[in-house]
Amino acid sequence: MQPTFSVLFYPKGSNIDKDGMIPIYSRITVDGKRSEFSIGRKVLLTKWNSDAGKIRGTTSNVRELNRYMGSIRHKIHQIQERLSKEDALITAEIVKNIYLGRSDKRRMLLEIFQEHNKKVEKLIGKDFAPGTVTRYKTAKKHIEDYIIFQFNVKDISVKEVDFKFIKGFEYYLKTERSCSHNTAMKYITNFKKIIRIAHANEWISKDPFLHWKAKLRIVEREFLTKEEIQRMTEKDLHTKRLDQVKDIFLFCCFTGLAYADVKKLSANDLVLGLDGEIWIKINRTKTNTRSSIPILPTAALIIEKYKNTSNVTNEDTLLPVLSNQKMNAYLKEIADLCEINKNLTFHLARHTFATTVTLSNGVPIESVSKMLGHNSLRTTQHYAKILDQKISEDMQILKNKMNRLSQQNEEKVS
Repeated sequence: MQPTFSVLFYPKGSNIDKDGMIPIYSRITVDGKRSEFSIGRKVLLTKWNSDAGKIRGTTSNVRELNRYMGSIRHKIHQIQERLSKEDALITAEIVKNIYLGRSDKRRMLLEIFQEHNKKVEKLIGKDFAPGTVTRYKTAKKHIEDYIIFQFNVKDISVKEVDFKFIKGFEYYLKTERSCSHNTAMKYITNFKKIIRIAHANEWISKDPFLHWKAKLRIVEREFLTKEEIQRMTEKDLHTKRLDQVKDIFLFCCFTGLAYADVKKLSANDLVLGLDGEIWIKINRTKTNTRSSIPILPTAALIIEKYKNTSNVTNEDTLLPVLSNQKMNAYLKEIADLCEINKNLTFHLARHTFATTVTLSNGVPIESVSKMLGHNSLRTTQHYAKILDQKISEDMQILKNKMNRLSQQNEEKVS
């Protein structure tokens, strides 16, 4: 639907000069929103015809000024028609700026986003992981679809992004794209970086994200219990492929490695630690932070099992890791066979390591964080859950100490 569009002229303000002249302004209105500017001419208020929007009289000066206002009106309508043919966003402010010659430095939102994504893509393996590039590409596609959905144009000026645009995009992601709250927040955060680039380059005068803050909702993440790990370990699966997937999953339950990191794990990542034991030391694919993990017996047995076998598809890697999609598909089947009533995904192994294998066995969260390759304990807290059983054990230690102190005091008194 075409936006409503109008142009009118009127004398503005009470700043009348000594000759009784008052400035003439032009007002552009698009869908009820206005933008105005002075045309640099003045008129006697008594000579102004409000109904006709022009000056009364037939003198040459009057005819010249009326023709001048007519030419301004014509040029503004030409700008509106051109923008309409180009399927560009039409607002009163955009039309005014084009007429006044202020549009030369207009930067388009999707163009800026695409420039950013190209730079990020060239830095894969240096500053960014492949998954990061994918997220930015998806975020750009969502913005592109939202602009078409909301404004029926192919692109908009970055100057048109305001708080209303951001909230509208959030609503669009949750309703039209069926994104969860946290997923929507992540896409908007990706978009926020593009706007910050525009602000830093002074393509926009103020940051529309100033009053917007991403508020993630706490999600209860699943993990395997000790009993479920034992059940899976002891389960004799009927195919070699399922057995391999089970082994890789259990390996990550006892090392905390993410899918991308176990897939690239090589013999070079196994080093002798200060304690004389073999450790895994690897830079995480996602963040390039260092993970340092002592190898537990279960993980060591799995490495030994696939040592020098044809199961490993890449000579440089240690374990036969399938694609993430296939691993997750097979894990669903394994969960059924092991009677595990949980949405078994490969990433659940990392949560299991943080919660069941380490934290529940008294490993301090600072050590867990270091092994997971996190930069902050807050991130680790999303992975690791303190179980009631661990709280009970810790409190029992405290109770025992308090009982001993109480007995000692009683003995002193007696």
